[in-house]
Amino acid sequence: MSPLVVVLLLSAGLSESAGRILPLVAPRSGVSRSGAAGLLLTGAVVEGAVIALWPLTAGILAELMPSVPPSSGAALAWTPGRIAPLVLAAVIAFPLLGPFLHLLLLAGAGAGLATPLAAATGLGWWAAAGCVAVAGAGLAATVELVRRLVTNIMATGTREPLT
Repeated sequence: MSPLVVVLLLSAGLSESAGRILPLVAPRSGVSRSGAAGLLLTGAVVEGAVIALWPLTAGILAELMPSVPPSSGAALAWTPGRIAPLVLAAVIAFPLLGPFLHLLLLAGAGAGLATPLAAATGLGWWAAAGCVAVAGAGLAATVELVRRLVTNIMATGTREPLT
């Protein structure tokens, strides 16, 4: 992975993290700046890692298809051209600024991954696009589940006892 791709992954992760975390911590007066910055940086690394795993997960799913030979070695990787739409999508991920446009850009980035996946595995474009979509939805659901668990754990830890 080139340094430019790593920087783009981290910037996309930071923007996604800011769009998710800042609206939650902004109204709370008890959250310190260092605590919010720690959450933001942790979220950026997690979101960047999830984005980085998207092509790998799609490749693994494609290899599980019965029509793909087991040793196809379909290795997808992010390139600056493929990840640029995700950086733009992350920038507009802030709530109420355009969830439909955000979803449209994610679909465009997924379509950009489907073409090389189809070429590498011999799958049709639609089957490759399905693998990319399932991989993206699965990773997003996993991150959302972990995010909710962490939120619930943090919320139960901050409650004051009744006296």
